[in-house]
Amino acid sequence: MLQTMRSSAKFVFWILAVAFIGGFLLFQTSGLIGSTPVTNSTAVATVNGRDILYLDWQRRSQQAIQQTQQQSGRSLTQDEFRRLENQTFDDMISEVLLEQEYKKRGIVVSDEELRDYARYAPPPWIRNAPDLLTDGRFDPVKYQRLLSSSQARQSGLLVALESYYRGEVPKEKLFEQVTSGIYVTDEDLWRSWRDANDSASISFVAFHPTANAADSNVADSDLRKYYDAHKTEFDRPGRAILSVLYIPRVVTGTDSAATREHAVKLRAEITGGAKFEDVAKRESADTSSAVQGGDLGKGAKGRFVPDFEKAANALKPGEISQPVLTQFGYHIIRLDSRSGDTLSLHHILLRIAPNDSSSARIDREADRLAKLAAGSDQPGKFTDAAKTLGLTPFTVHASENQTALYNGREVPSVSAWAFGGARVGETSDLFDGEDGYYLARLDSLTEGGKTFDAVESSVKARVAAERAVERVVPAAQSLAAAAKSTSLEAAATKANLKVETTGMANRTAAGRAFGSLGEAVGAAFVAPLNEVTGPIRQMDAAFVTRTDARKPSDKEAFEKQKNDLRTRRIQQLRQQRLQMYVEDLRRAATIKDRRKELSAQLRRQSAS
Repeated sequence: MLQTMRSSAKFVFWILAVAFIGGFLLFQTSGLIGSTPVTNSTAVATVNGRDILYLDWQRRSQQAIQQTQQQSGRSLTQDEFRRLENQTFDDMISEVLLEQEYKKRGIVVSDEELRDYARYAPPPWIRNAPDLLTDGRFDPVKYQRLLSSSQARQSGLLVALESYYRGEVPKEKLFEQVTSGIYVTDEDLWRSWRDANDSASISFVAFHPTANAADSNVADSDLRKYYDAHKTEFDRPGRAILSVLYIPRVVTGTDSAATREHAVKLRAEITGGAKFEDVAKRESADTSSAVQGGDLGKGAKGRFVPDFEKAANALKPGEISQPVLTQFGYHIIRLDSRSGDTLSLHHILLRIAPNDSSSARIDREADRLAKLAAGSDQPGKFTDAAKTLGLTPFTVHASENQTALYNGREVPSVSAWAFGGARVGETSDLFDGEDGYYLARLDSLTEGGKTFDAVESSVKARVAAERAVERVVPAAQSLAAAAKSTSLEAAATKANLKVETTGMANRTAAGRAFGSLGEAVGAAFVAPLNEVTGPIRQMDAAFVTRTDARKPSDKEAFEKQKNDLRTRRIQQLRQQRLQMYVEDLRRAATIKDRRKELSAQLRRQSAS
């Protein structure tokens, strides 16, 4: 469960404490220093000649992981670890690139600017602090009072604000320079409005060819030439195929009833005189709030899941709820105070789990599975373990940096493991998920599309598809010529082809009828009425079209919304330009990513 800070100053102090303690413990207990390829000076990446240290990356990743775990109140999967590590890595790359750009452009920040920003432009984590809200809205007076207090200095709030703005203000200055001069004319707005609101009825004949053997017979040199011209279109994540064994934790109605009965007993204990906070520390499964005696702090409407919030809103201050069931388990809630739609709450969470005998049986089976095959580099041990325990493996197709799915359900940790240096044929350690235990064997691994070899089959399929379209263009030309002298319907009937129609539709809906939103739809919306046009080629098909009716956009409605449209459009263009700018910085930079290299070295050393 998400825990909100009790006060903004304490929240800042907690972040700083987690950052320091997490980094210090990682540094001291990881065993990295002096005993592995990783030392104080080991770089996990180099950006235009500047190193990003491995230990700095690990420290910041660990901080992000700890914060996320505390907010979610549960342990994270390896997939979630990997996402946070990747996000931290990308953030650190961007920070270096931006700092290099500040220096190049001469962007500096004065102490006076920092003070002004701190006073009048508080960051989001300050604006959302419950103790700085009045009637659910940020209160500048409370914030100014906090800034001038001794608590702000003693807790580290002022230091945290200075650090925040030293990073954000130069970024804001740079982005202002990058996006200055953006303006959208009335003509551009009207064109966008028409693109979204014009409608037309289009009749068309589609030629969707299937590539044959001749289309697929492409010389290697032609494939490489095509790849070089379309390289960014083939930049895709790595792929893996895994066999997975699963031992589920089966929760029954009896387990749910037993958990509720336990919650009823705890409530009786509290109403009988026990301190709510003591019971929460002893019993609550929400680890992030349990250490605070179940304190969830203050929060406005919409903070909690609906069933929890409905029960909390029904309470009077000081009242303790009956057990409340949500997707997290059973809760006992105490309402401490109410101010408008802002509630101050304590709670105890009891998760529903298999009973002790079921859990023991499941754990024993998982332990046997781990002993039989976990960590093995012999593929046969995985198969033998499945037979011994009567488990049926299932196949999972995983993409790099994405949680693996099987029949729409997440299979935790196996994707992160597969792309974390595992070798084909290797079996993972046993993964403990919330719904059961998982063991995976890596059956195949394809590196991401950074090289021609990695995507050769996809390049070949693309080239073959485009050749197939070229092959049907003469037939489309013949149809168009015949339709101009008779009609589209008559020519299609004679050629044994089908005429389809979109009905009155905007461009997006027409694209669905065509099978893709591309050149053919765009051409049909500007073609003269009742005139056959084509063939129009796209990557996947060729089309012959006729526009039967057209309804223009409402100009009066446009004029009423024009100013709002301009504001939103300028904001979109600013975001697009900033994104393109950062992407251009990355493309122009010389970046050496050593994560996989270091991971492989550490794995080899741990295995020796």
